[in-house]
Amino acid sequence: MNTPFQTRSISTTAKATNTSDGAGVRLMRSLGTSQVPLVDPFLMLDEFRSDDPNDYIAGFPAHPHRGFETVTYMLAGSMQHKDSVGNTGNLRPGSVQWMTAARGIIHSEMPKQEDGLMWGFQLWVNLPAADKMGDPRYQDIDPEAIPEHTLPGGGTVRVVAGRFGDQEGPVGGVATEPMMLDVGLPAGGSVDVPIPTAHNGFAYVFEGAAQLGNGEAPVARGHIAVLGREGDGLHIAAGDEGTRVLVVTGKPIDEPVARYGPFVMNTRSELEQAFADYRSGRLTQ
Repeated sequence: MNTPFQTRSISTTAKATNTSDGAGVRLMRSLGTSQVPLVDPFLMLDEFRSDDPNDYIAGFPAHPHRGFETVTYMLAGSMQHKDSVGNTGNLRPGSVQWMTAARGIIHSEMPKQEDGLMWGFQLWVNLPAADKMGDPRYQDIDPEAIPEHTLPGGGTVRVVAGRFGDQEGPVGGVATEPMMLDVGLPAGGSVDVPIPTAHNGFAYVFEGAAQLGNGEAPVARGHIAVLGREGDGLHIAAGDEGTRVLVVTGKPIDEPVARYGPFVMNTRSELEQAFADYRSGRLTQ
């Protein structure tokens, strides 16, 4: 017997802000700002999108991380990942890398193109205290490994992590049990996305505009919508242009967050130790 679907409401919306990171890559940051600092367990979401090489060509040279996970999802263009553990990966359209920095890793993501469109996302996912000093891990996922669910009446859902319908995403072994979906709808299309009731989450509109939840005003491209806690799913409807929405949810960690630059720990003293370890060369040991 089917149970009634209860869509989550939208608690907050905010427009992404322009910033830069790495060696000067221009970004739009929607999560990890003064407007939306945190959606536990998610710490940051950046969208990079430009066909001007000056906006991205310097890339993200080697830099450290400790205490969380970085997720890069490519829509267009090509970058190469290298890290201190010996992993390499070529990011291309539709591919994902899910890097668990844990106790420490040094990595780079550098463009493998000199012109053309570079477009994608970087998401930061917190780790619980019990896992922050564990072993680093790297999942390099080809576009062909990401299942795509075709919706009745048109539209698709790419399942990067978690489950949609009978499709399960290839990302596994993540403490916060995330769901990450790339939802594309044609003009006038709609879909109900099931969400685990214990999860926090957000939706980011990156094409067109989308009606989210209980019929609030449409959310425009480049805006994040933080989901309310009540309900077992999210209703998404496209306007007359069609839309594309990144839906991300996960189990909240509910622990103190101490963050600065490339490190995310639970206390200030742990942050200071991370910087000391990096300066002394012990971060990745």
